[in-house]
Amino acid sequence: MSAHAGLTVQDWLRHAERQLAGAGVPSPGVDARALVGFALGLSPTGLLLRGGDSVAPEQAQRLAELLARRAARVPLQHLLGTVDWGGVALQVDGRALIPRPETEWLLHLSLEALTGLNAPRVLDVGTGTGALALGIKAARPDATVTATDLSGDALALARENAVLNGLAVTFVQADLLLGVNGPFDLIVSNPPYLPVSDRTQAQAEVRFDPDLALYAGPDGLDLARPLSAEALGRLAPGGVLLLELDPRNAPVFATELRAGGWTARVLPDLTGRERFVRASRNSERMPGV
Repeated sequence: MSAHAGLTVQDWLRHAERQLAGAGVPSPGVDARALVGFALGLSPTGLLLRGGDSVAPEQAQRLAELLARRAARVPLQHLLGTVDWGGVALQVDGRALIPRPETEWLLHLSLEALTGLNAPRVLDVGTGTGALALGIKAARPDATVTATDLSGDALALARENAVLNGLAVTFVQADLLLGVNGPFDLIVSNPPYLPVSDRTQAQAEVRFDPDLALYAGPDGLDLARPLSAEALGRLAPGGVLLLELDPRNAPVFATELRAGGWTARVLPDLTGRERFVRASRNSERMPGV
């Protein structure tokens, strides 16, 4: 007989949290509720209302397997398969970086930059799952959105997500902006931005993200620098370059852009960290300036 025979939903919640905490999972309670609900087909309210119900053997087996994989530090998002992000549903797996919550603010800043423009032209560089491109298209159906990625696997996932959401985005396999013609009113990117030295200190879950999507040289700016140089010839008059970077190097990069003739401003994320750089090559008035 299985060691889990006869356990109720509430028993599983307690067991799951203990197992994940013992494995060093950063948020064992949150992840336990997510996995138990997913395996049993229960909403958060359902978990409360049906806490005394017994769990069927086949559901118990599935839940035990999911918990074992999460305890091995497979990301929660990979186990759930999809995430709701920025108004779109995204499939997530090892082909691309899991979209982070902080990047939803980059989506907000992107939509803010498009305010007042009719039928804007947008380029998302290094699209990964397609999160930014699809989030922009969902919010601005009148926009023409193009998205690039060097990884063919990531582009395949992004195309699947476009179909999932019924959104029309043009996907192009390209190294940054190579072979992509403008002009664009907005070029946005969440490029790889971590210094390579961070690899040895990364959380266990990060090893499931492609290195190609994470690390960018000694200071984390090996992609941002050529991207900005290539953006020069692709931005329309009044166009905006908007980047998410590591808070350790965003101010450094903004200073470099200013030295190169850009107007550049560092913008904070919702926790106040200097994470985003908004830049323009003309007299465009920056918000708050």
